Amino acid sequence: MDAVAALAPGSGLIAVACTALGLSRASLHRRQASGDSRLRCAPAANANAGACRERAPSRTRPVEEPRFVDLAPAEVYASLLDQGVYLCSIRTMYRVLAEHDEVRERRRQLRRPVYQKPELLAEGPNQVWSWT
Repeated sequence: MDAVAALAPGSGLIAVACTALGLSRASLHRRQASGDSRLRCAPAANANAGACRERAPSRTRPVEEPRFVDLAPAEVYASLLDQGVYLCSIRTMYRVLAEHDEVRERRRQLRRPVYQKPELLAEGPNQVWSWT
């Protein structure tokens, strides 16, 4: 970054150097304007992300309780709010379900057996009549 900053401003080499290094010219200009000579790191992760109560394993998956087995996360959220319990937002419920590969149809689905067409077998003339 220091080498790019040392290039002559009107030469057009700054844009080429920034593109080659994968740097943003705006970052270079901001750094020069603020007088900051050190390279900035990526922004730190949210400090509350790992410690928030909705990520606690014992409380994040109320949708697995038997009373909520046929309900969507939005309905689980609403019924918990009616009881005065707030665990997390609806979106966080979906995020937690997605982390455990459980974002799918939650209701019990009826699996019908494979239908077999009746086989019509004639052993003589005029025994089977059919239409198509």
